[in-house]
Amino acid sequence: MKLWKGAHFVKPGDLLLALLVNVAWALNFLVGKAGVEYFTPLLFSTLRFAVLLLLLLPWLRWQSGKMRQILQISIVLGVLHFSMIFIGLDASGDISSVAIAAQLYVPFSALLAVVWLGERLDRWRVAGIAAAFAGVMVIGFDPTVFAHLDALAWIVGAAIAMAVATILMRRLSGVSALTLQAWVGAVATPSQLLMSLLLEQGQMQALRTADGFYFALPIYSAIGASLVGHGVLYYLLTRYPVSLITPLLLLSPVLAVVLGVLVWGDQPTWKLLLGGLMTLAGVAIVTLKKSER
Repeated sequence: MKLWKGAHFVKPGDLLLALLVNVAWALNFLVGKAGVEYFTPLLFSTLRFAVLLLLLLPWLRWQSGKMRQILQISIVLGVLHFSMIFIGLDASGDISSVAIAAQLYVPFSALLAVVWLGERLDRWRVAGIAAAFAGVMVIGFDPTVFAHLDALAWIVGAAIAMAVATILMRRLSGVSALTLQAWVGAVATPSQLLMSLLLEQGQMQALRTADGFYFALPIYSAIGASLVGHGVLYYLLTRYPVSLITPLLLLSPVLAVVLGVLVWGDQPTWKLLLGGLMTLAGVAIVTLKKSER
């Protein structure tokens, strides 16, 4: 089977690679939730970025004239986004709502592009943004989510940070993905460690008692989600138009909801399902219209 778009199509092997990206990112929600249940959120994030930094040390090179942009991205993405996403996962009562609400970075990115990049929104993208935000509001009335509204607030904050990082990355050119990830790890690792030491307790106890399974969680988050997930995505984007690849990534939150139900024991109500459908439909509209442009 081939997915056609005008004269372009995604080959079956590359469709499997797109599925691999979705599975890797969906599993990361499950792994992250399990990780913050054992480690403190900022400690888990520290371990994750330490692994990423060690693996990417050969690509940690000074980028003359571009370090200010790289450091801005590293702070917003590595420090702000990931700290909030893991704190939100720790505070949440489920995985499903987190996986869906995290997709708000797409409409937030569209809104920020209007302010910072001078882009214009057509009626379809406005409708998609409205549907996405309305869907998250519906999710907020789900009993499990309503009991953990602080978690939803953290995830929305993480989505805003991701949107800002997305705009900053669109302004950056001539820097490889691995080099950028290496600098994100270099900035995030000591920053997250410092925040953990100042704001959390019980880190040494968790490190002393953790077995191989728990240490494998941040390792997977670094390798599976960042290196494999983003690496395969960059490969696909070099071979196909953005309008073909980005819609395929919407499978990730759906798979995360399925994993949340089957593995974590999430019990989604009709409010979460309806809100999730509204949010993902809105994100799909914004993504497709953005890709067309």
